Amino acid sequence: MKALVTGGAGLIGSHIVDLLLEKGHQVRILDNLAQPTHLKGRPDWIPEDAEFIQGDVRERDDLDRALDGVDWVFHQAADGGFTSAISHYFTNNSLPTAVLYELIRDRHPVKKVIVASSQAVYPEGKYLCPEHGPCYPPRRPVEQLYRRDWELHCPQCGREMSGLPIDESHVDPPMPYGLSKYWNEMLAINLGKLYEIPTVALRYSLTYGPRQSLFNPYTGICSIFSTRILNNRPPVVYEDGCQTRDFTFVEDVARANLLVAEKEEANYQVFNVGTGVGTTVLEFIRLLGKVYGREVQPELRGEFRPGDTRHLTTDASRLRALGWQPQVSVEQGLQRYAEWILRYGSIEEYFSAAEQQLKNTRVVVQSR
Repeated sequence: MKALVTGGAGLIGSHIVDLLLEKGHQVRILDNLAQPTHLKGRPDWIPEDAEFIQGDVRERDDLDRALDGVDWVFHQAADGGFTSAISHYFTNNSLPTAVLYELIRDRHPVKKVIVASSQAVYPEGKYLCPEHGPCYPPRRPVEQLYRRDWELHCPQCGREMSGLPIDESHVDPPMPYGLSKYWNEMLAINLGKLYEIPTVALRYSLTYGPRQSLFNPYTGICSIFSTRILNNRPPVVYEDGCQTRDFTFVEDVARANLLVAEKEEANYQVFNVGTGVGTTVLEFIRLLGKVYGREVQPELRGEFRPGDTRHLTTDASRLRALGWQPQVSVEQGLQRYAEWILRYGSIEEYFSAAEQQLKNTRVVVQSR
């Protein structure tokens, strides 16, 4: 096959590129090398065997040129993270997907499209009350977070609840980024059905690994924490650090993309990609300190991000039924990430410069 990977210089896209080449496919990359993610320009991991087009999915002509002669499209290009911007998520994430399907319908007989979505389409997640069983509670009110009452409470009895893996059925994006990714799914799946373009959407859990940008202070907990640790600064932790996330290694995510590309039974469906295992932020920091050989004391100030989820792990049983299994544990993945980042030598830290902007725009709020 000849495959186009939009955002193919990024974290997930570049690993999809590697896997496609490994399997003998031809690969074309379309990437605008946006800053600050690609602060130093074209990264050295773009393979010589792949055709590279520096262009923008928001530019119709660039996307049209990149689609020429393509069989598969892996649409990874997107803007993410917790920022104060709203409209740019839809301009950068949703509108290009609509244009992509127009171009395929009118000019390019593409055989399959795989679009990147996110766990950000979920609300607080799925929870378990010891007395009343599983439920999908509403988001935590800001007033509750001001009191540093971090956990979810049962709507019936008020007891604290624990998180459960969430399946694909319960969608309610609380933030602009998640809304834009859900629009991506809706556009892709429904336009795919309408124009008979086989399409799959993948909801990624919190993905980390080598090639995660070291320069973008708004995305990538692994890189943000690592650059702080390597500059002898404590990682800044929101809430109490006991919130859990489903940390999924980037190569496992890339393999999920190739699997659904090859499986016809995946067509016109949406799948979670995640391990189903929740790791607290504090445990993640402890493991990072271990791979760097440092004692790390995180900084907890009682700050929080309105709209953030408390516990979010994903149930990927539908994807597993197709033959996918995560292969890299968090411990193994962080060891491989550390080996990669330490090859850079001196690493700058960009989070501190962005921190005040996050507070000014109320992306980050101080509890009372």
